[in-house]
Amino acid sequence: MPALARLNERCSRTFMTQKLRGQSPLLHKLCLFVLALCLALPAHAEGFITRLLNKPVPGGVAVIDLGNPAQAPKVRYQGKPVLTVHEDSKRWIAIVGIPLSVKPGTQQIEVEGGQKLSFQVGAKHYTEQRITIKNQQQVTPNAANLKRIERELAEQTRAYQQFSARQPSNLMFDRPVNGPLSSPFGLRRFFNGEERNPHSGLDFAANRGTPIKAPAAGKVILIGDYFFNGKTVFLDHGQGLISMFCHLSEIDVKLGDEIARGGHVGKVGATGRATGPHLHWNVSLNDARVDPAIFIGAFKP
Repeated sequence: MPALARLNERCSRTFMTQKLRGQSPLLHKLCLFVLALCLALPAHAEGFITRLLNKPVPGGVAVIDLGNPAQAPKVRYQGKPVLTVHEDSKRWIAIVGIPLSVKPGTQQIEVEGGQKLSFQVGAKHYTEQRITIKNQQQVTPNAANLKRIERELAEQTRAYQQFSARQPSNLMFDRPVNGPLSSPFGLRRFFNGEERNPHSGLDFAANRGTPIKAPAAGKVILIGDYFFNGKTVFLDHGQGLISMFCHLSEIDVKLGDEIARGGHVGKVGATGRATGPHLHWNVSLNDARVDPAIFIGAFKP
């Protein structure tokens, strides 16, 4: 902000030399305001990505300033590689996914070369959701279904752990479907009265057959028809930033396809463990499932 900086310099100089004596009260007040404003500003203003994504709570995202070295710094959190981008061509930032299991307090990232940077994780309260499922096997599966679930979980975990070199095409995501948000991320879920894992994604209420669009460009790294998730697609957006879409009625892509931002992935359905048609959308960063609402500007503290 050059104009503000110039006015601040003038005010500072006049205060230091006491040249404000005898000048108008209005200028005096203006200079006091500008000095206070400049003292309140950070050394550098936050960039757009930082303002959008920095929500450091369990299940949220921390954005950490890495300075401006010549090359992209390599960063790890909890032993896993982290997405880094050059924000506004001014500084490198680490975009860190925080697992829901992390407790409020101090966390650290490790930068290649041995540097450790700390950041604070705040508290967030997640509400409860109670769901009735007619198919009891989807609440307490038998031994055969448990083996299937374990096999499918391992397959999906490997997909979440992929870390490609590509830069994400965009970090302000498009909504994958046109429809209201229904079940939010992080809900403590009870199926037929029995507590299960918290809700790891964001649900959109939409009619069966509604087209699902890629929120950012990506490569299809996994397709499946799973016990809980039903028909499912994983998209790799780059550097550990991965979307998962499930409960689809139809899948419109093939493994290995490169999908442009806004490209069709499939159609909304109710396959797997679902009480009705909707889209369940997961976003994962450094193998941590985080709140997709952050990436579409809909996060609620």
